[in-house]
Amino acid sequence: MSPPVAPAGWSRWLVPPAALSVHLSIGQAYAWSVFKPPLESSLGLSGTQSALPFQLAIVMLGLSAAFGGTFVERNGPRWAMTVALVCFSSGFLISALGAATEQYWLIVLGYGFVGGIGLGIGYISPVSTLIKWFPDRPGMATGIAIMGFGGGALIASPWSTQMLESFGSDSSGIAQAFLVHGLVYAVFMSLGVLLVRVPRTEKPVEGAPSALQGPQVSARNAVRTPQFWCLWVVLCMNVTAGIGILEKAAPMITDFFADTSTPVSVSAAAGFVALLSAANMAGRIGWSSTSDLIGRKNIYRVYLGAGAVMYALIALFGDSSKPLFILCALVILSFYGGGFATIPAYLKDLFGSYQVGAIHGRLLTAWSLAGVLGPLIVNWIADRQEDAGKHGSALYGLSFIIMIGLLVVGFVANELVRPVDARHHIPAPREETVDVERQQSESA
Repeated sequence: MSPPVAPAGWSRWLVPPAALSVHLSIGQAYAWSVFKPPLESSLGLSGTQSALPFQLAIVMLGLSAAFGGTFVERNGPRWAMTVALVCFSSGFLISALGAATEQYWLIVLGYGFVGGIGLGIGYISPVSTLIKWFPDRPGMATGIAIMGFGGGALIASPWSTQMLESFGSDSSGIAQAFLVHGLVYAVFMSLGVLLVRVPRTEKPVEGAPSALQGPQVSARNAVRTPQFWCLWVVLCMNVTAGIGILEKAAPMITDFFADTSTPVSVSAAAGFVALLSAANMAGRIGWSSTSDLIGRKNIYRVYLGAGAVMYALIALFGDSSKPLFILCALVILSFYGGGFATIPAYLKDLFGSYQVGAIHGRLLTAWSLAGVLGPLIVNWIADRQEDAGKHGSALYGLSFIIMIGLLVVGFVANELVRPVDARHHIPAPREETVDVERQQSESA
C-alpha cells in the first residue's frame, strides 16, 4: 500500500484528527478495569487472571511497536492504521466469542495478543507523519495525537459501563459489549485510514525548517548509540513512576486517609481516578507543547526532577493533607503523560525524521518493562507491609522511596544525552514524496 500523498493545498491540520481517531480508539486499553469485576464473577476468575489480557496487551504493544516500526516507516501511515484497525477490532471480536462460549483463553488471545498488536502498530502509526507535517512544532503535533491515547479511557470507561448495565454483566452481556466495541472502533478508526496523508514535499509549511533538516540516523544505527539507551532509561523510569500511582490509585488514596478524620469514600476514590486520567491527558498536549519552547532536555529535567520532589512530598506529608496528596499525584500523572508525548520529538531532535517512527517503536520496549515493573513494585511492597501488620500510608512509604530513586536514575540518564556522533549519520535521504509528480507522470 503506497503512502497517500496530500494534494496541493491540503491542510496539515487534517492530519492530527486522523491520528486522534486511532489513538482515542486504542486508548480504550486504560479502561480495561471496567471489565474485570464482570469477568471475575461470570467466569470465576481471580484478580490476577482478569488482569492478564491487559498485561499481555501492554507487552505486545511494546513488542509489536519495536518489531513493526520499520514496516510502518516503509509502508506509510495508511498501511499502519489499517493493520491497527484490523488487529484491534479483531481482538474484540475474538474476545466476544470467548465470552459467549466462556472460553477465557480466547479473551486473552483476542484482547491481549491480537489486540495488543493493534495497540503497538496503531500507537506509532501517525508519529513519523505528524513530525514531517509539523517540523516547526513536533512536540505539539505528537502531543495532540498521543493525548488521545491518554484520553481514550474517559470515553471508553462510561461507555463500557453503560453497555454492561444494558446488556448485563454475565458472559452473554460481556460478549455483546465486546462485539459492539469491535464494530464501532472499526468504523471510527477507518476515518483515520481515509483521512491520513503524507506531505507532498519535505517543506510542507512556508518558512518552516525542512522535515529532513539536520543529522539523520537510521533505526539500525540509532539502537547502537548511547543516546538511544539513555532515552530508553529515561522513558522507563518516568513511566514506572507514573504507572505506579495510576494502577493503584483508588485503593491508594483510600488507604492513605483510612485512619484520618476524613476518610475517602468509594465514589470519591473513583473521582480521583478520573482526575488522574484528565491530568494524564492534559500533560500530553500541555507539556509536549511546552517542550517546543524550552527544549526536550529541559522538559525531561522537569518530569524527572520535579516528579521526584512530588513523590517526596507525598511520602512525607501526603497523609496529613488531602489537597497536597491529590495535587502531587496530578502533577506526577501529567509528567507521565507528557513523557510519552514528548519522546518522539526528542528522538527527532537527536536522530532526525528519516526513521523516527521505527526508532520510537524500538524505544517503546521500555514501556513494556515499566508496565510490569511499576505495578509490581507498589503491589508487592504493599502486600508485604500489610503482612507485617502495617496499614494506611505506611503501606506505600518504601515504594515511594524506590520511585524517587528511579526518577533520579532517569534524571542522570537525561543529563548524559549528547548529540549523536557523526559516524552514525547517513546521507540526508530524499523523502518519498519529493518525486511524487515524476511518479504520477510515469503512471499516467
